[in-house]
Amino acid sequence: MTKPESTPSDIHPSLTYDDAPAAIEWLCRAFGFRKRLVVPGPGNRVEHSELTFGTGLVMVSSPKPEQRRVSPKGLPGLAQALAVVVPDPDVHHRTAVAAGARIVRDVRDEPFGGRGYMALDPEGHSWYFGNYRPGAHWGADAKP
Repeated sequence: MTKPESTPSDIHPSLTYDDAPAAIEWLCRAFGFRKRLVVPGPGNRVEHSELTFGTGLVMVSSPKPEQRRVSPKGLPGLAQALAVVVPDPDVHHRTAVAAGARIVRDVRDEPFGGRGYMALDPEGHSWYFGNYRPGAHWGADAKP
């Protein structure tokens, strides 16, 4: 029996969108995610979904008021941002811009190493795409 494919990541962010079906399609087109699973609900809802990018995964769903899960679209600010490692931030940036991403910080070299940019998706989630992989400064004896 073959084991099903899965992500090696231990952290899987779950994002809420007012229009989750549109958000899933946009995230795939603009940022390069791959749709792996979508569990539809009544009234064009998404109860659960899984989108992969490299070894990472995000889950996307429609609002769940009983869990206090809402889109950031109407909120006055953000409490989180997602960071995604990409091999070429300049190429990724061009693709995102062509798909209509709102760039909030252009591509730049970072003081901690690497290169990247920041963008907002259509409902206001904050994304950082860059080639820096966390852990480079931990030291030889540090373990995740």
